[in-house]
Amino acid sequence: MLTRLSFLLVSLALALPLLAADITGTWQGEVKTDAGSGSPTFVLKQDGETITGTYSGQLGEAKVTGTIKGDEVTFSFDAQVTVVYVGKVDASGKKMSGTVDLGGQASGTFTAEKK
Repeated sequence: MLTRLSFLLVSLALALPLLAADITGTWQGEVKTDAGSGSPTFVLKQDGETITGTYSGQLGEAKVTGTIKGDEVTFSFDAQVTVVYVGKVDASGKKMSGTVDLGGQASGTFTAEKK
């Protein structure tokens, strides 16, 4: 039978992974798609689960919007097509990786590291 302290500790341990990483900052990315590769820079600002910011790379410059829930991040921007990134932030909060879709015209993977 769990004591109150044990119950509290177990509850806290289970809740920790649900806390969102803080991804506010500048991220240097590496993207590999069917259409080629690139090294975009993202400047992101997080407010709760909401992400805003900017993209700068081969597709020009664009405003970024998205969400983060726990370690799962989704963000996108418009650059002639809607580009969507879906990934996970690692436990350190300094690296993320996942998939990228360029408006259904190309897809691939990305990694990014917080500067």
